Amino acid sequence: MKKQQFSFELTHKCTQTGARAGILHTPHGDIKTPVFMPVGTHSAVKMLTNDHVLQTGAQIILSNSYHLFLKPGHKLIEQFGGLHKWMNWNKPILTDSGGFQVFSLAHMRKINEDGVSFKEPKSGTEYYINPEISMEIQQALGADIAMAFDECAPYPCDYETAKAAMKRTHRWLERCIKVHTKQEQALFPIVQGAFYEDLRKESAEFVSKFDTVGYAIGGVSVGEPTELKNKIVEFTTPLLPENKPRYLMGVGTPEDLLDGVLRGVDMFDCVIPTRNARHGSFFTREGRKIIKNKEFEYDSTPLDENCDCYACKNHTKAYIRHIYRQGEANAAILLSMHNIRFLVKLMEDLRESILTDSFGDFYKEVFEKLH
Repeated sequence: MKKQQFSFELTHKCTQTGARAGILHTPHGDIKTPVFMPVGTHSAVKMLTNDHVLQTGAQIILSNSYHLFLKPGHKLIEQFGGLHKWMNWNKPILTDSGGFQVFSLAHMRKINEDGVSFKEPKSGTEYYINPEISMEIQQALGADIAMAFDECAPYPCDYETAKAAMKRTHRWLERCIKVHTKQEQALFPIVQGAFYEDLRKESAEFVSKFDTVGYAIGGVSVGEPTELKNKIVEFTTPLLPENKPRYLMGVGTPEDLLDGVLRGVDMFDCVIPTRNARHGSFFTREGRKIIKNKEFEYDSTPLDENCDCYACKNHTKAYIRHIYRQGEANAAILLSMHNIRFLVKLMEDLRESILTDSFGDFYKEVFEKLH
């Protein structure tokens, strides 16, 4: 990897809390951290065009290598010049390795030392992914950041199961690094170890031996209580290099973002904002609301008084409620734009509070209103 194409500046640490603000430099632009990354699973953020996504202020999006491997195929996307040209998206992209998706197919996959065989749920077609294939897929897709292929232990799981998955993740990481040769793409290792602190420590120490651009914390947001997730994140982040970005995978409620940044995390992703939107749910600084509720029938205010998204600047709750109840696609589009912008703006405001050494106050004020 050409290190000059990637670098991370730790701009400031809040004197109140130690929360971090930084800048991650990539071939497709700079990313101000902390950052929330909207998810475009199939190379599109659901319900939104690229213009919509850009309007939210998103700096980077995530796509799913597992799903793109299945359809339309990574080789086809490579023929189109990679994901950036395929999508006509000129900002940074991160692709996950497929490890979590394979993990979620618990009853349809078999894991061995070499890799994972699994059946695609809809068609029943059998596929196989191992570290080398995952790297082939992600290098063909050509995102700025690729993730190492890992094994995510379930929750709950016993110590030996967690340890075996962690050890295999480490062996697979070595294989990923060996075959990952794309010069303009960063490869992030993933810390595993379930909810056992000694395993997390061992895993963080192992992945930190490799001088990569950044590191990820995996194996959380898999059904565990929030308190346990926060405990393991707080334990793990200080074990990772101070001068590299830390990515907490699959986490994305407003509360999760606040909690993660408080504990030293720099990057987040989640499908929640668009998934919630399609089900009529939207974020506000007073907590999550449901647009179809009768309380909004005559409500002439925007979804959130503090939001500057297209939906909030142009439409009322009453209008969006009406079109949602009529099954209009516009409702899901407007709610998706709002939910992503809400999280992006939360991170912008949060970053500013770090730079002004007031994140502790900001956290307390926002968290209390959310509840």
